[in-house]
Amino acid sequence: MEYYELSFRYESSIETETINDILASELGNIGFESFTSNENGLTACVAVDNYNPSIVEELLENFPVPGVKFFHTKERIADCDWNEEWEKNYFHPIRIGNECIIRASFHPEENGFEYPIVIDPKMAFGTGNHATTYLMLCEMLKLDLKGKELLDMGCGTAVLAILAVKKGASRVTAVDIDEWAYNNAVENCRLNNAGNIRVVRGGAGEIKDFGMFDYIFANINRNVLLEDMKYYKPALASGGQLFMSGFYREDIPVVEKECNRCGLSLLSFVEKDNWIAVKTGKM
Repeated sequence: MEYYELSFRYESSIETETINDILASELGNIGFESFTSNENGLTACVAVDNYNPSIVEELLENFPVPGVKFFHTKERIADCDWNEEWEKNYFHPIRIGNECIIRASFHPEENGFEYPIVIDPKMAFGTGNHATTYLMLCEMLKLDLKGKELLDMGCGTAVLAILAVKKGASRVTAVDIDEWAYNNAVENCRLNNAGNIRVVRGGAGEIKDFGMFDYIFANINRNVLLEDMKYYKPALASGGQLFMSGFYREDIPVVEKECNRCGLSLLSFVEKDNWIAVKTGKM
């Protein structure tokens, strides 16, 4: 498969790293599959068949952070070794206290962590480097999952599902609509000897087929969460909780409004770099 590689740089008073995070999230919503962050900006790849220049221009014109002037170039490339790109440019081990470390198979082992996880990300999103994944990992680390049933919706690399198994969850289902993410999730479950995770390629409309869950984690983006929330609530067991991330602090009111419409209460939220993760429960 061939790709377009777009290199973005900016003129802005805002830190480049912050713009990189937001731009990667926005581009992910329109089909871009791989992102490499650097001090000058962001490089993003999209399959040739999924590239629509007018949608990219519209995204840049309506960027959610004001006052950013964008410049970008485009180059056609062949399929490449995504692991090598991540190893050289982006993916570094993520450590959360002494509880959890997330590393790739090309990183050396580190001892002293209760929950070591190996993730080879390839083109899937969700290694812990991004603030939303980090927030969701931190929320999961607070929970007693022994004997619980958990759904990882929009699982990406399946890092949340793998942590759930390591924390003693009795049944874990990981779902993603993207074929790359599905294949990567299967591989990462194998790397972590987590073969008891059920990995499914599909969307939120199929949640009803997977049973009831004590916890649902959905780290996607605002628009998808708003559309799919109606499927999450019926799948929550009595006393169950839904955690969601993939949106900004200013999105909380619209997310809470949809929660209430679906019979869910917003219980709390945590924040990192203006990204938010919320905890909700049935009314």
